[in-house]
Amino acid sequence: MSTTVTPRKSEINWEPEHTNPIPVNDTPGFSELVQETLALTKRLFIQLQRRPSSLIAGIIQPLMWLILFGALFQNAPQGLFGEGLSYGQFLGAGVIVFTAFAGALNAGLPVMFDREFGFLNRLLVAPLASRFSIVAASAIYIIALSFIQTLVIITASAILGAGLPSITGLGAIALIIFLLVVGVTALSLGLAFALPGHIELIAVIFVTNLPLLFASTALAPLSFMPEWLQIVASLNPLSYAIEPIRYLYLHNDWSLGSIVMQTPWASMSFGGAILVLLGFALISLVLISPLLRRRFA
Repeated sequence: MSTTVTPRKSEINWEPEHTNPIPVNDTPGFSELVQETLALTKRLFIQLQRRPSSLIAGIIQPLMWLILFGALFQNAPQGLFGEGLSYGQFLGAGVIVFTAFAGALNAGLPVMFDREFGFLNRLLVAPLASRFSIVAASAIYIIALSFIQTLVIITASAILGAGLPSITGLGAIALIIFLLVVGVTALSLGLAFALPGHIELIAVIFVTNLPLLFASTALAPLSFMPEWLQIVASLNPLSYAIEPIRYLYLHNDWSLGSIVMQTPWASMSFGGAILVLLGFALISLVLISPLLRRRFA
């Protein structure tokens, strides 16, 4: 016959056992932010892989500009656009900058479609390290596409006889495109969060695109323009990206002090044009920061 021995109440240890707590990281670090940004960027490239028509069109269109506009003005008098400069050489810098600008201006469309289809709301309620990774992923995606398009245009321009800048010149072009794309992408993303729908965003893109092209030095030098248009073109950030790139194609011995543009009020050096683009990018980022904080709150 078995018996059960029940310990007396005083012998039972009622105190909970102390175990080492599992460390919990309530403040995600930089690695989590990088991981999220890369994952969101990869999603955008997967979408591009499934629908590559946007990239193909973004490459074909500037090539058509180079070929058709170059052929249209090939019989222009020598020296009309500069000493020993053909219109194809003159146009190359404008096509490079305008292609990057147009791509950056469309940066807000994927975010707008995510808003309308509800995917952005899912991201905003997800436990992200930082919701700004959504914006960073879009910026990285657009910058990468801009560099791909720029490489294609530079290669095509070289084949068509425009030549190639030096290695340092190519690095300077990359910096110029980067600063311009960052500024325009920031404004486009701000519009994507501020406007009610993609119809309004597309309308803004259409209204902005061509006027900024014609009010710049992409198609004609400042000396060809009436005085009022010279003032407008000198206020256009595109002109401060076009003229340094155009100078790089014509001069191998460039420096930051080289004069690349003669505005109605002052001479603009290469370094000054870079500072203008840097200021444009910083101002764009500062302008959209309050809007993004309210949307991500």
